[in-house]
Amino acid sequence: MPRYCLALDLKNDQAAIAEYKRYHVKIWPEVKQSLFDAGIEAMEIYLAGNRLFMIMDTNDAFSLSAKAAADAANAKVQEWETLMANFQQELPLSTPTQKWVVMEKVFDLSAQ
Repeated sequence: MPRYCLALDLKNDQAAIAEYKRYHVKIWPEVKQSLFDAGIEAMEIYLAGNRLFMIMDTNDAFSLSAKAAADAANAKVQEWETLMANFQQELPLSTPTQKWVVMEKVFDLSAQ
């Protein structure tokens, strides 16, 4: 099962961070379905200060570019993304078309 780890920052505002967390207590059903439809089998998001770290376990057919294309065509997902953009800020190394940055795996205990 492929795993993707991504990072993104939230705006450094405690009220905004609390609101972001509140939205993620129960995400919109259409957004949840879009994740499953794309082949994401499990997802977790962790927070340290204002840094987010996302872990996605996917099926073998999953593609980041296919997920992005499906999201662009889904009005409800676009509404969610627009709302979440109020809380998020790109990492300094983000490209202009990128929010979440795919992280490089640098250690795996099971490979030792």
